[in-house]
Amino acid sequence: MSSMFDKLEEVEQKYRELEVALSDPNIFQDMERYQKLARERARLTSLVERYQRYKKISEEIENNRQFLHDDDEGLKDIAREEIAILKKEKEELEENLRFMLLPKDPRDERNVILEIRAGTGGEEAALFAMDLFRMYAKFAERRRWRVDILSQSITGLKGAKEIIALIEGEGVYSQMKHESGVHRVQRVPDTETQGRTHTSAVTVAVLPEAEDVDVVINPDDLKIDVYRSSGPGGQSVNTTDSAVRVTHLPTGLVVTCQDEKSQHKNKAKAIKVLKSRLLDLATKEQQDKISKERKSQVGSGDRSERIRTYNFPQGRVTDHRVGLTLYRIETIMMGDIQEILDHLTAHFQSESLKESGLDSITKPH
Repeated sequence: MSSMFDKLEEVEQKYRELEVALSDPNIFQDMERYQKLARERARLTSLVERYQRYKKISEEIENNRQFLHDDDEGLKDIAREEIAILKKEKEELEENLRFMLLPKDPRDERNVILEIRAGTGGEEAALFAMDLFRMYAKFAERRRWRVDILSQSITGLKGAKEIIALIEGEGVYSQMKHESGVHRVQRVPDTETQGRTHTSAVTVAVLPEAEDVDVVINPDDLKIDVYRSSGPGGQSVNTTDSAVRVTHLPTGLVVTCQDEKSQHKNKAKAIKVLKSRLLDLATKEQQDKISKERKSQVGSGDRSERIRTYNFPQGRVTDHRVGLTLYRIETIMMGDIQEILDHLTAHFQSESLKESGLDSITKPH
């Protein structure tokens, strides 16, 4: 397996070839090719500059080591100080280079469809589902993202059997993509009269928003039903048939939307969710083909696994994938989840490094 430095040498060689191609005066006769090569060079520039700086630092360290054999003690001290400074920068650059070599997830900059559903635990699970939605909504507010509820099913106690929302902003999927899974809560519910702690579960799914080019739906594959929308307890909230249920016949996927008073708006929102679910389904099938047997490693992305526990009596939140426990449940439920997300990002990047072989410590010759 080639080391990280073999890959860097390949990138630098490619960069040199691009420089030569772009310096040819004849390149301007084909502007489309020129623009393509210029974009490719721009994409590699930052990585190559850092690698060249890395190699220069390595040379400077070796040069300073020669002074360690000098008879002048003052010169030796200066050399030791310089080596220590250069080594620190070299280590930081090496770590940076590893992550820069990782292939980018093309979906990272996309908006997301966030789906939260109450699981085991009845009304308490529904209440926690709404609490989780508020947590994500407050986090989105901190990031200056926009949250648009696409569909929700509210209980009599203002919990949520299901709530689906579109979150729009910069890099939403890159931040939220590791939140899919089962979130478990342990607390004394408001409905509990004897003070006993209950355990409930809520499922969260984070889907990258599908673009029109990703999923093409044949209208003949859709069954669309319209009906009168209703609120908690069957209370009618609309006097017209504005609620929409869209069924994708080939897959059996069903999406309902009744939040808007307009049937057309509800239909558009339902199809937006359907497209994202179909994209997610296609992506999972592709991943399963690449790797029939999913590794048992942490963070396989399986939504059926319990990923996090929120223990209110002890004031702690534990993410089981990275073994992180924080004793500040109040601020976390108010949307302060960046520390958790940062730990997850670092963990999954580390896993990607292992899979790609970029964690090799083989040094350049």
